[in-house]
Amino acid sequence: MLVEIVKRADGAGVLRCVRDDGSVTWQKQKDRHAAFFSLHDLTHFAVETVLKGRGFFGLIAEGWDIEDTTGKGARGPLPPEAGLVESVVGLFDGERAAGVPWTLEQFHEFGGPGASNLTLEQIEAIRHCRSELFQKWFAVPAGETLRLQFPL
Repeated sequence: MLVEIVKRADGAGVLRCVRDDGSVTWQKQKDRHAAFFSLHDLTHFAVETVLKGRGFFGLIAEGWDIEDTTGKGARGPLPPEAGLVESVVGLFDGERAAGVPWTLEQFHEFGGPGASNLTLEQIEAIRHCRSELFQKWFAVPAGETLRLQFPL
């Protein structure tokens, strides 16, 4: 699946996913936290790529529309695995907001069931992948698009 994020002048992104069958789902964030969502989406990409988890992008690849991934759409509640992935992504968002790397113990303590089995190797691999994705995003000029191939 092709994942595209168009960078707006305010630093926020417009997310567009093109599935292998050619169908498309997209979303534009408009509130004051809009710039956060591009980094959150890239964190999802890193977590799901490293852990091979069935989270946000996995559901999109299966045919879910972005609106359905709230758990309140036509498809109903999220599968349990997607909730676990979301909790791991939330941990990495929290770590980024804190500005310091967390220990393995902190991931396990704060992460609940979604993070209790994470290894230090997995955490480091996610950090590395996310760092590369962030560097690519920060290098994208306003009005241009970051294109990524999500591994199914």
